Amino acid sequence: MSEQSRRPHKPGKPYRRPHKDPVRILAFDALRAVDERDAYANLVLPPLLRKAREKGDFDVRDAALATELVYGTLRRQGTYDAIIAACVDRPLREVDPPVLDVLSLGAHQLLGTRIPTHAAVSASVELARVVLGDGRAKFVNAVLRKVAQHDLDGWLATVAPPYDEDPEDYLAVVHSHPRWVVSALWDSLGGGRAGIEDLLEADNERPEVTLVARPGRADPQELLREDAAVPGRWSPYAVRLTEGGEPGAIDAVRESRAGVQDEGSQLVALALAGAPLDGPDEKWLDGCAGPGGKAALLGALAAQRGAVLLAAEKQPHRAGLVARALHGNPGPYQVVAADGTRPPWRPGSFDRVLVDVPCTGLGALRRRPEARWRRRPEDLEGFAPLQRALLRGALDSVRVGGVVGYATCSPHLAETRAVVDDVLKQRPHTELIDARPLLPGVPALGAGPDIQLWPHLHGTDAMYLALIRRTA
Repeated sequence: MSEQSRRPHKPGKPYRRPHKDPVRILAFDALRAVDERDAYANLVLPPLLRKAREKGDFDVRDAALATELVYGTLRRQGTYDAIIAACVDRPLREVDPPVLDVLSLGAHQLLGTRIPTHAAVSASVELARVVLGDGRAKFVNAVLRKVAQHDLDGWLATVAPPYDEDPEDYLAVVHSHPRWVVSALWDSLGGGRAGIEDLLEADNERPEVTLVARPGRADPQELLREDAAVPGRWSPYAVRLTEGGEPGAIDAVRESRAGVQDEGSQLVALALAGAPLDGPDEKWLDGCAGPGGKAALLGALAAQRGAVLLAAEKQPHRAGLVARALHGNPGPYQVVAADGTRPPWRPGSFDRVLVDVPCTGLGALRRRPEARWRRRPEDLEGFAPLQRALLRGALDSVRVGGVVGYATCSPHLAETRAVVDDVLKQRPHTELIDARPLLPGVPALGAGPDIQLWPHLHGTDAMYLALIRRTA
Protein backbone atom coordinates (compact mmCIF):
# COMPACT_ATOMS: atom_id res chain seq x y z
CA MET A 1 0.00 0.00 0.00
CA SER A 2 1.43 3.40 -0.99
CA GLU A 3 1.94 6.25 1.44
CA GLN A 4 -0.66 8.26 -0.49
CA SER A 5 -3.31 5.56 0.00
CA ARG A 6 -2.55 5.16 3.70
CA ARG A 7 -2.98 8.81 4.64
CA PRO A 8 -6.34 10.52 5.02
CA HIS A 9 -7.01 12.98 2.21
CA LYS A 10 -7.88 16.54 3.18
CA PRO A 11 -8.39 18.65 0.05
CA GLY A 12 -6.73 22.03 0.20
CA LYS A 13 -4.41 21.17 3.07
CA PRO A 14 -0.82 20.38 2.11
CA TYR A 15 0.46 17.02 3.27
CA ARG A 16 3.50 17.05 5.56
CA ARG A 17 5.72 14.06 5.12
CA PRO A 18 6.64 12.30 8.38
CA HIS A 19 10.06 12.90 9.86
CA LYS A 20 12.22 9.79 9.62
CA ASP A 21 14.19 9.35 12.82
CA PRO A 22 16.85 6.65 12.18
CA VAL A 23 17.31 5.93 15.90
CA ARG A 24 13.67 5.09 16.56
CA ILE A 25 13.22 3.30 13.25
CA LEU A 26 16.17 1.06 14.13
CA ALA A 27 14.74 0.39 17.60
CA PHE A 28 11.38 -0.51 16.05
CA ASP A 29 13.07 -2.85 13.53
CA ALA A 30 14.90 -4.60 16.37
CA LEU A 31 11.69 -5.12 18.35
CA ARG A 32 9.93 -6.48 15.29
CA ALA A 33 12.76 -8.99 14.73
CA VAL A 34 12.51 -10.13 18.35
CA ASP A 35 8.74 -10.56 18.03
CA GLU A 36 8.46 -12.00 14.52
CA ARG A 37 11.53 -14.24 14.37
CA ASP A 38 11.99 -15.12 18.05
CA ALA A 39 15.37 -13.47 17.70
CA TYR A 40 17.43 -12.28 20.64
CA ALA A 41 18.10 -8.57 20.92
CA ASN A 42 21.78 -9.11 21.71
CA LEU A 43 22.13 -10.85 18.33
CA VAL A 44 19.84 -8.56 16.32
CA LEU A 45 20.97 -5.16 17.56
CA PRO A 46 24.76 -5.18 16.87
CA PRO A 47 24.49 -5.72 13.09
CA LEU A 48 21.74 -3.09 12.85
CA LEU A 49 23.94 -0.59 14.70
CA ARG A 50 26.96 -1.48 12.59
CA LYS A 51 25.01 -0.97 9.36
CA ALA A 52 23.69 2.38 10.59
CA ARG A 53 27.21 3.55 11.46
CA GLU A 54 28.49 2.47 8.06
CA LYS A 55 25.75 4.51 6.39
CA GLY A 56 26.74 7.53 8.46
CA ASP A 57 23.33 7.76 10.16
CA PHE A 58 24.60 7.18 13.71
CA ASP A 59 27.07 8.59 16.16
CA VAL A 60 27.93 7.20 19.60
CA ARG A 61 25.02 8.96 21.31
CA ASP A 62 22.57 7.68 18.72
CA ALA A 63 23.75 4.11 19.25
CA ALA A 64 23.43 4.51 23.02
CA LEU A 65 19.86 5.83 22.71
CA ALA A 66 18.81 3.06 20.31
CA THR A 67 20.26 0.45 22.65
CA GLU A 68 18.45 1.93 25.65
CA LEU A 69 15.15 2.07 23.75
CA VAL A 70 15.36 -1.59 22.72
CA TYR A 71 16.56 -3.10 25.98
CA GLY A 72 14.56 -0.77 28.20
CA THR A 73 11.36 -1.57 26.33
CA LEU A 74 11.98 -5.32 26.47
CA ARG A 75 12.83 -5.30 30.18
CA ARG A 76 9.71 -3.34 31.12
CA GLN A 77 7.40 -4.89 28.55
CA GLY A 78 5.07 -6.45 31.14
CA THR A 79 4.69 -3.20 33.05
CA TYR A 80 4.11 -1.21 29.88
CA ASP A 81 1.57 -3.75 28.63
CA ALA A 82 -0.44 -3.30 31.84
CA ILE A 83 -0.33 0.48 31.46
CA ILE A 84 -1.19 0.48 27.76
CA ALA A 85 -4.05 -1.93 28.43
CA ALA A 86 -5.53 0.65 30.79
CA CYS A 87 -5.40 3.25 28.00
CA VAL A 88 -7.01 1.36 25.11
CA ASP A 89 -10.61 0.39 24.53
CA ARG A 90 -9.96 -3.21 23.49
CA PRO A 91 -8.10 -6.26 24.79
CA LEU A 92 -4.38 -5.88 24.23
CA ARG A 93 -4.29 -9.07 22.15
CA GLU A 94 -6.45 -7.29 19.57
CA VAL A 95 -3.86 -4.53 19.05
CA ASP A 96 -1.65 -5.33 16.07
CA PRO A 97 1.87 -6.28 17.25
CA PRO A 98 3.63 -3.53 15.22
CA VAL A 99 1.31 -0.95 16.77
CA LEU A 100 1.99 -2.36 20.21
CA ASP A 101 5.74 -2.10 19.59
CA VAL A 102 5.42 1.59 18.76
CA LEU A 103 3.25 2.14 21.84
CA SER A 104 5.75 0.29 24.05
CA LEU A 105 8.64 2.34 22.69
CA GLY A 106 6.65 5.46 23.39
CA ALA A 107 5.72 4.31 26.89
CA HIS A 108 9.37 3.65 27.69
CA GLN A 109 10.37 7.11 26.53
CA LEU A 110 7.61 8.65 28.66
CA LEU A 111 8.03 6.55 31.79
CA GLY A 112 11.55 5.15 31.70
CA THR A 113 13.77 7.92 30.31
CA ARG A 114 14.37 11.64 30.78
CA ILE A 115 13.05 12.49 27.32
CA PRO A 116 10.55 15.37 27.70
CA THR A 117 6.90 14.39 27.41
CA HIS A 118 6.14 16.40 24.29
CA ALA A 119 9.24 15.08 22.54
CA ALA A 120 8.48 11.46 23.47
CA VAL A 121 4.92 11.68 22.15
CA SER A 122 5.86 13.62 19.03
CA ALA A 123 8.74 11.28 18.12
CA SER A 124 6.53 8.21 18.64
CA VAL A 125 3.76 9.62 16.48
CA GLU A 126 6.25 10.42 13.72
CA LEU A 127 7.59 6.88 13.97
CA ALA A 128 4.04 5.55 13.68
CA ARG A 129 3.45 7.66 10.57
CA VAL A 130 6.58 6.19 8.96
CA VAL A 131 6.09 2.50 9.85
CA LEU A 132 2.30 2.23 10.32
CA GLY A 133 0.67 5.02 8.34
CA ASP A 134 -1.19 8.18 9.30
CA GLY A 135 -4.41 6.44 10.34
CA ARG A 136 -2.85 4.29 13.05
CA ALA A 137 -0.55 7.14 14.05
CA LYS A 138 -3.67 8.93 15.35
CA PHE A 139 -4.41 5.92 17.56
CA VAL A 140 -0.82 5.96 18.84
CA ASN A 141 -1.11 9.67 19.59
CA ALA A 142 -4.34 9.24 21.55
CA VAL A 143 -3.01 6.33 23.63
CA LEU A 144 0.32 7.94 24.46
CA ARG A 145 -1.35 11.14 25.56
CA LYS A 146 -3.25 9.05 28.10
CA VAL A 147 -0.03 7.32 29.16
CA ALA A 148 1.59 10.73 29.68
CA GLN A 149 -1.02 11.72 32.28
CA HIS A 150 0.90 9.90 35.05
CA ASP A 151 4.50 9.06 35.85
CA LEU A 152 5.59 5.45 36.36
CA ASP A 153 4.86 5.42 40.10
CA GLY A 154 1.42 6.86 39.49
CA TRP A 155 0.62 4.18 36.95
CA LEU A 156 1.91 1.37 39.15
CA ALA A 157 -0.36 2.53 41.95
CA THR A 158 -3.23 2.16 39.48
CA VAL A 159 -2.47 -1.06 37.56
CA ALA A 160 -0.71 -3.23 40.16
CA PRO A 161 -2.74 -4.99 42.87
CA PRO A 162 -1.80 -4.25 46.50
CA TYR A 163 1.13 -6.34 47.69
CA ASP A 164 -0.81 -7.62 50.69
CA GLU A 165 -3.60 -8.96 48.48
CA ASP A 166 -1.48 -10.69 45.83
CA PRO A 167 2.28 -10.44 46.38
CA GLU A 168 3.29 -12.38 43.27
CA ASP A 169 1.02 -10.44 40.91
CA TYR A 170 2.16 -7.15 42.47
CA LEU A 171 5.80 -8.09 41.90
CA ALA A 172 5.05 -9.31 38.37
CA VAL A 173 3.50 -5.98 37.33
CA VAL A 174 5.85 -3.65 39.20
CA HIS A 175 9.05 -5.46 38.19
CA SER A 176 7.93 -6.67 34.77
CA HIS A 177 8.33 -10.45 35.09
CA PRO A 178 5.76 -13.13 34.31
CA ARG A 179 4.04 -14.30 37.46
CA TRP A 180 5.34 -17.87 37.13
CA VAL A 181 8.91 -16.57 36.88
CA VAL A 182 8.43 -14.46 40.01
CA SER A 183 7.14 -17.53 41.85
CA ALA A 184 10.02 -19.73 40.67
CA LEU A 185 12.71 -17.20 41.53
CA TRP A 186 11.20 -16.59 44.95
CA ASP A 187 11.13 -20.32 45.68
CA SER A 188 14.80 -20.64 44.69
CA LEU A 189 15.92 -17.54 46.57
CA GLY A 190 13.86 -18.03 49.72
CA GLY A 191 13.46 -15.24 52.25
CA GLY A 192 11.03 -12.35 52.36
CA ARG A 193 9.98 -9.44 50.20
CA ALA A 194 13.22 -7.45 50.24
CA GLY A 195 15.34 -10.20 48.66
CA ILE A 196 12.99 -10.99 45.78
CA GLU A 197 12.45 -7.30 45.02
CA ASP A 198 16.22 -6.75 44.94
CA LEU A 199 16.60 -9.69 42.56
CA LEU A 200 13.84 -8.55 40.20
CA GLU A 201 15.23 -5.01 40.18
CA ALA A 202 18.68 -6.37 39.35
CA ASP A 203 17.17 -8.28 36.40
CA ASN A 204 15.98 -4.94 35.02
CA GLU A 205 19.35 -3.20 35.27
CA ARG A 206 21.69 -2.93 32.31
CA PRO A 207 24.56 -5.38 32.94
CA GLU A 208 28.15 -4.33 32.58
CA VAL A 209 30.29 -5.90 29.89
CA THR A 210 32.66 -8.33 31.60
CA LEU A 211 35.82 -9.60 29.96
CA VAL A 212 38.01 -12.56 30.83
CA ALA A 213 41.78 -12.45 30.37
CA ARG A 214 42.53 -16.05 29.44
CA PRO A 215 45.41 -17.24 31.63
CA GLY A 216 48.72 -17.62 29.86
CA ARG A 217 47.40 -15.64 26.90
CA ALA A 218 46.43 -12.24 28.27
CA ASP A 219 46.99 -10.34 31.49
CA PRO A 220 44.14 -8.46 33.21
CA GLN A 221 46.43 -5.42 33.39
CA GLU A 222 46.34 -5.22 29.59
CA LEU A 223 42.54 -5.05 29.64
CA LEU A 224 42.52 -2.55 32.50
CA ARG A 225 44.13 -0.01 30.18
CA GLU A 226 40.82 0.24 28.31
CA ASP A 227 38.50 3.18 29.01
CA ALA A 228 36.34 2.81 32.14
CA ALA A 229 37.80 -0.65 32.86
CA VAL A 230 37.90 -1.88 36.46
CA PRO A 231 38.85 -5.24 37.99
CA GLY A 232 36.22 -7.93 38.39
CA ARG A 233 34.59 -8.47 41.74
CA TRP A 234 35.51 -12.12 42.26
CA SER A 235 37.41 -13.73 39.38
CA PRO A 236 41.13 -12.87 39.16
CA TYR A 237 40.80 -12.92 35.37
CA ALA A 238 37.74 -10.63 35.13
CA VAL A 239 37.72 -7.00 33.97
CA ARG A 240 34.51 -4.97 33.87
CA LEU A 241 33.82 -2.25 31.30
CA THR A 242 31.61 0.03 33.38
CA GLU A 243 30.49 2.14 30.42
CA GLY A 244 30.00 -0.67 27.94
CA GLY A 245 31.86 -0.15 24.70
CA GLU A 246 32.74 -2.50 21.85
CA PRO A 247 34.73 -5.50 23.07
CA GLY A 248 35.43 -6.54 19.49
CA ALA A 249 37.57 -3.44 19.05
CA ILE A 250 39.96 -4.58 21.82
CA ASP A 251 43.09 -6.27 20.47
CA ALA A 252 43.13 -9.09 23.04
CA VAL A 253 39.47 -9.94 22.32
CA ARG A 254 39.94 -9.81 18.56
CA GLU A 255 42.91 -12.19 18.92
CA SER A 256 40.96 -14.59 21.23
CA ARG A 257 43.43 -14.00 24.05
CA ALA A 258 40.51 -12.53 25.98
CA GLY A 259 36.76 -12.78 25.59
CA VAL A 260 33.41 -11.55 26.80
CA GLN A 261 32.33 -13.79 29.69
CA ASP A 262 30.07 -13.14 32.65
CA GLU A 263 31.91 -13.39 35.94
CA GLY A 264 29.53 -16.11 37.14
CA SER A 265 30.49 -18.23 34.18
CA GLN A 266 34.16 -17.68 35.01
CA LEU A 267 33.59 -18.74 38.61
CA VAL A 268 31.97 -22.01 37.51
CA ALA A 269 35.04 -22.90 35.45
CA LEU A 270 37.42 -21.85 38.23
CA ALA A 271 35.59 -23.93 40.84
CA LEU A 272 35.71 -27.05 38.67
CA ALA A 273 39.40 -26.48 37.92
CA GLY A 274 40.15 -26.03 41.62
CA ALA A 275 38.26 -29.07 42.92
CA PRO A 276 40.52 -31.60 44.69
CA LEU A 277 41.16 -34.85 42.81
CA ASP A 278 42.28 -38.32 43.81
CA GLY A 279 44.88 -39.33 41.23
CA PRO A 280 46.06 -37.79 37.93
CA ASP A 281 44.89 -34.50 36.47
CA GLU A 282 45.58 -34.90 32.76
CA LYS A 283 42.33 -35.07 30.79
CA TRP A 284 39.49 -32.54 30.99
CA LEU A 285 36.13 -32.55 29.20
CA ASP A 286 33.66 -29.76 28.49
CA GLY A 287 30.63 -31.82 27.52
CA CYS A 288 28.34 -28.93 26.45
CA ALA A 289 30.97 -26.55 25.15
CA GLY A 290 29.03 -24.20 22.85
CA PRO A 291 29.47 -21.33 22.26
CA GLY A 292 32.92 -21.68 23.84
CA GLY A 293 33.42 -19.19 26.68
CA LYS A 294 33.91 -21.72 29.46
CA ALA A 295 35.83 -24.05 27.15
CA ALA A 296 38.33 -21.29 26.32
CA LEU A 297 38.93 -20.55 30.01
CA LEU A 298 39.15 -24.24 30.90
CA GLY A 299 41.52 -24.81 28.00
CA ALA A 300 43.83 -22.06 29.22
CA LEU A 301 43.76 -23.37 32.79
CA ALA A 302 44.37 -26.94 31.59
CA ALA A 303 47.34 -25.82 29.50
CA GLN A 304 49.00 -24.31 32.57
CA ARG A 305 48.92 -27.76 34.22
CA GLY A 306 49.91 -29.78 31.19
CA ALA A 307 46.40 -31.20 30.85
CA VAL A 308 44.45 -31.75 27.62
CA LEU A 309 40.92 -30.39 27.05
CA LEU A 310 38.32 -32.09 24.88
CA ALA A 311 35.49 -29.69 24.03
CA ALA A 312 32.35 -31.46 22.81
CA GLU A 313 29.29 -29.78 21.34
CA LYS A 314 26.38 -31.58 19.70
CA GLN A 315 25.54 -28.94 17.10
CA PRO A 316 28.25 -28.68 14.39
CA HIS A 317 27.80 -24.94 13.88
CA ARG A 318 28.21 -24.33 17.60
CA ALA A 319 31.24 -26.62 17.63
CA GLY A 320 32.67 -24.20 15.08
CA LEU A 321 32.17 -21.33 17.55
CA VAL A 322 33.98 -23.37 20.20
CA ALA A 323 36.90 -23.97 17.85
CA ARG A 324 37.09 -20.25 17.17
CA ALA A 325 37.12 -19.43 20.89
CA LEU A 326 39.88 -21.98 21.55
CA HIS A 327 42.01 -20.97 18.58
CA GLY A 328 45.51 -20.13 19.77
CA ASN A 329 45.16 -21.97 23.06
CA PRO A 330 48.74 -22.55 24.34
CA GLY A 331 48.16 -26.20 25.23
CA PRO A 332 46.75 -29.23 23.40
CA TYR A 333 43.01 -29.43 22.90
CA GLN A 334 40.44 -30.97 20.61
CA VAL A 335 36.96 -29.85 19.53
CA VAL A 336 34.45 -32.46 18.41
CA ALA A 337 30.79 -32.49 17.42
CA ALA A 338 29.43 -35.10 19.82
CA ASP A 339 26.31 -35.80 21.89
CA GLY A 340 27.08 -35.81 25.62
CA THR A 341 24.06 -38.02 26.30
CA ARG A 342 25.66 -40.75 24.17
CA PRO A 343 29.39 -40.19 24.63
CA PRO A 344 31.58 -41.59 21.83
CA TRP A 345 34.60 -41.80 24.15
CA ARG A 346 35.36 -44.61 26.57
CA PRO A 347 33.72 -44.51 30.00
CA GLY A 348 35.95 -43.15 32.74
CA SER A 349 38.22 -41.31 30.30
CA PHE A 350 38.42 -37.95 32.07
CA ASP A 351 39.65 -36.48 35.34
CA ARG A 352 37.45 -33.37 35.24
CA VAL A 353 34.14 -32.96 33.39
CA LEU A 354 31.91 -29.90 33.03
CA VAL A 355 28.35 -29.99 31.72
CA ASP A 356 26.74 -26.55 31.49
CA VAL A 357 23.39 -27.91 30.38
CA PRO A 358 20.75 -26.29 28.17
CA CYS A 359 18.11 -24.63 30.35
CA THR A 360 15.43 -21.94 30.47
CA GLY A 361 18.06 -19.22 30.93
CA LEU A 362 16.16 -17.58 33.78
CA GLY A 363 19.49 -16.66 35.33
CA ALA A 364 20.47 -14.39 32.44
CA LEU A 365 17.40 -12.17 32.17
CA ARG A 366 19.56 -9.06 32.49
CA ARG A 367 21.25 -9.94 29.22
CA ARG A 368 18.31 -11.51 27.43
CA PRO A 369 15.27 -9.68 28.79
CA GLU A 370 12.99 -11.02 26.07
CA ALA A 371 13.53 -14.58 27.37
CA ARG A 372 11.22 -13.89 30.31
CA TRP A 373 8.29 -13.37 27.90
CA ARG A 374 9.28 -16.23 25.61
CA ARG A 375 9.67 -18.99 28.17
CA ARG A 376 6.71 -20.98 29.54
CA PRO A 377 6.43 -23.26 32.59
CA GLU A 378 6.04 -26.25 30.30
CA ASP A 379 9.54 -25.59 28.91
CA LEU A 380 10.90 -27.08 32.13
CA GLU A 381 9.43 -30.46 31.17
CA GLY A 382 11.19 -30.29 27.83
CA PHE A 383 14.60 -29.60 29.33
CA ALA A 384 14.35 -32.06 32.24
CA PRO A 385 15.14 -35.34 30.38
CA LEU A 386 18.07 -33.75 28.53
CA GLN A 387 19.56 -32.25 31.69
CA ARG A 388 19.42 -35.60 33.49
CA ALA A 389 20.82 -37.47 30.51
CA LEU A 390 23.75 -35.06 30.21
CA LEU A 391 24.58 -35.39 33.90
CA ARG A 392 24.44 -39.20 33.65
CA GLY A 393 26.69 -39.04 30.59
CA ALA A 394 29.15 -36.83 32.46
CA LEU A 395 29.26 -39.25 35.41
CA ASP A 396 29.92 -42.10 32.99
CA SER A 397 32.73 -40.10 31.39
CA VAL A 398 34.66 -39.29 34.57
CA ARG A 399 37.03 -41.78 36.18
CA VAL A 400 36.79 -42.99 39.76
CA GLY A 401 38.17 -40.19 41.93
CA GLY A 402 37.44 -37.59 39.26
CA VAL A 403 35.03 -34.65 39.49
CA VAL A 404 31.96 -33.59 37.50
CA GLY A 405 30.61 -30.05 37.51
CA TYR A 406 26.89 -29.71 36.74
CA ALA A 407 26.05 -26.09 35.86
CA THR A 408 23.04 -24.15 34.62
CA CYS A 409 22.32 -20.52 33.89
CA SER A 410 19.01 -20.91 35.70
CA PRO A 411 18.26 -20.84 39.43
CA HIS A 412 14.99 -22.73 38.99
CA LEU A 413 14.96 -25.61 41.47
CA ALA A 414 13.60 -27.96 38.80
CA GLU A 415 16.76 -27.36 36.75
CA THR A 416 19.27 -27.37 39.60
CA ARG A 417 18.92 -29.40 42.79
CA ALA A 418 16.05 -31.54 41.50
CA VAL A 419 18.20 -32.76 38.60
CA VAL A 420 21.24 -33.46 40.80
CA ASP A 421 19.19 -35.20 43.48
CA ASP A 422 17.33 -37.39 40.98
CA VAL A 423 20.48 -38.53 39.19
CA LEU A 424 22.53 -39.15 42.32
CA LYS A 425 19.78 -41.31 43.81
CA GLN A 426 20.48 -43.71 40.96
CA ARG A 427 24.26 -43.38 41.34
CA PRO A 428 25.22 -44.52 44.84
CA HIS A 429 28.96 -44.36 44.16
CA THR A 430 29.06 -40.57 44.05
CA GLU A 431 29.37 -37.76 46.57
CA LEU A 432 28.75 -34.03 46.49
CA ILE A 433 31.77 -31.82 47.11
CA ASP A 434 31.35 -28.56 49.01
CA ALA A 435 32.04 -26.05 46.24
CA ARG A 436 31.97 -22.95 48.44
CA PRO A 437 35.61 -23.06 49.65
CA LEU A 438 36.70 -23.14 46.00
CA LEU A 439 35.47 -19.56 45.56
CA PRO A 440 37.30 -17.76 48.38
CA GLY A 441 36.03 -14.28 49.13
CA VAL A 442 32.70 -14.76 47.36
CA PRO A 443 29.91 -14.22 49.94
CA ALA A 444 26.33 -15.50 50.21
CA LEU A 445 26.84 -18.77 48.32
CA GLY A 446 24.06 -20.54 50.19
CA ALA A 447 23.98 -23.48 52.57
CA GLY A 448 26.04 -25.70 50.28
CA PRO A 449 27.41 -28.01 49.18
CA ASP A 450 26.27 -26.59 45.84
CA ILE A 451 26.56 -22.93 44.80
CA GLN A 452 23.93 -20.47 43.63
CA LEU A 453 25.04 -17.06 42.37
CA TRP A 454 22.62 -14.10 42.08
CA PRO A 455 22.61 -10.83 40.14
CA HIS A 456 21.65 -8.73 43.17
CA LEU A 457 24.15 -10.37 45.53
CA HIS A 458 27.13 -11.02 43.26
CA GLY A 459 26.62 -8.85 40.17
CA THR A 460 26.67 -12.01 38.02
CA ASP A 461 24.18 -14.09 36.13
CA ALA A 462 22.31 -16.52 38.39
CA MET A 463 24.66 -19.44 37.73
CA TYR A 464 24.26 -22.72 39.59
CA LEU A 465 27.01 -25.28 40.19
CA ALA A 466 27.13 -28.68 41.87
CA LEU A 467 30.45 -30.58 42.07
CA ILE A 468 30.22 -34.37 42.22
CA ARG A 469 33.03 -36.87 42.82
CA ARG A 470 32.75 -40.40 41.48
CA THR A 471 33.80 -42.71 44.30
CA ALA A 472 33.54 -46.18 42.72
